[in-house]
Amino acid sequence: MSAIELEDLTKVYATGVTAVDRLSLDVAPGEFVVLVGPSGCGKTTALRMVAGLESITSGTVRLADRVVNAVSPRQRNVAMVFQNYALYPHLTVAENIGFALANKGVPKTDRDRRVREAATVLGLSDLLGRKPRQLSGGQRQRVAMGRAIVREPAVFLMDEPLSSLDAKLRVQMRSEVLRVHKAIGAATLYVTHDQVEAMTMGDRIAVLSDGVLQQYGRPRELYDQPANLFVAQFIGSPEMNVYQAAVDVSGDLVLGSQRIPLGSLDPGLAPYAGRPVIVGVRPEDLALGPASAGLPSGSGTLAADIRVVESLGSELHAVFSIDAAVAGTRELAAAAGEAADSGQLDLAYNGVARLDGRAMIRSGERVAFRVDPSRLHFFDPATGAAITRETSAASSGVAVPSRGIAGAVG
Repeated sequence: MSAIELEDLTKVYATGVTAVDRLSLDVAPGEFVVLVGPSGCGKTTALRMVAGLESITSGTVRLADRVVNAVSPRQRNVAMVFQNYALYPHLTVAENIGFALANKGVPKTDRDRRVREAATVLGLSDLLGRKPRQLSGGQRQRVAMGRAIVREPAVFLMDEPLSSLDAKLRVQMRSEVLRVHKAIGAATLYVTHDQVEAMTMGDRIAVLSDGVLQQYGRPRELYDQPANLFVAQFIGSPEMNVYQAAVDVSGDLVLGSQRIPLGSLDPGLAPYAGRPVIVGVRPEDLALGPASAGLPSGSGTLAADIRVVESLGSELHAVFSIDAAVAGTRELAAAAGEAADSGQLDLAYNGVARLDGRAMIRSGERVAFRVDPSRLHFFDPATGAAITRETSAASSGVAVPSRGIAGAVG
């Protein structure tokens, strides 16, 4: 039995805008599932439909196998934590946490017990007598969570609860939210636009774009086996480098003026021999090789000009350019198109390599990156769908519609 089940959930506004388009997914009891995607992709709308705060155009919401489309929010046994803490400034922490219980007429002894239990879980026991103005941002967020916990709901819904916190506190609160989740054990549906937050917190992640589910699976599945170009570039920081390329009949990958031997051609790539493809490589899969001068074509390395070196202490981000047109985001594709038209494909930027922090590399240097063909990702240039990941993608609940992908293909 699923704690939450969405079946073909759709929301179309009166203006004709489709905010959520046939969204189907399930959340198991005790599971922490993250809805992630760029602003305006429909994730908050989907969450509000589960909560009963937004009407459903079509489709079904089930909570513990019970259809709740027509059930009021108060009777759905869900608790929602918002981005805005919405604490009452004149009430103490204890009064804020127990406010909903007091409204429901829960006896004071029972109410006080539940407030104390929630405060213990959240580490707020010493702060129960304080007012919100006397709390830090993280403490206020924990009070907001406590207000949800005391209701003892079957399902938690969280709408970007950490987005108003500073970067350091957000990292700390991610661990705090997960600790509370494990202590409570209720199924949680969590919305964020931050893919790092999604990857570090979710048991499973649902990636949305333009209201359409692009892929649903475990974090490692999405990272290693992206279903399409959108997921490949959205998941991962820095994002995947993607280029317009071709596979020639001999089995080499042609990338600008350079060739990378693929060895035995993946069966999925065979139909693309002699045709264009989009190839992607993650920044950490580029390793410094020998000096590029004099390397023969097809050496398995990629010659690149280093433009900027960013030191992050433990690692370096080397921003580089190669003589290959980028693909994927509209901005980079447009830049590559303009460069190609002018005959200057030596772009100021079209890739990033993530290297060891002690790597000896300088801006303006020409280097060679070793490329492991098994770490390359291939995508159909017309649809953006992954070429070589059909079996694994299907097993992880993937949707590869044309809507929401076409805009990501250069």
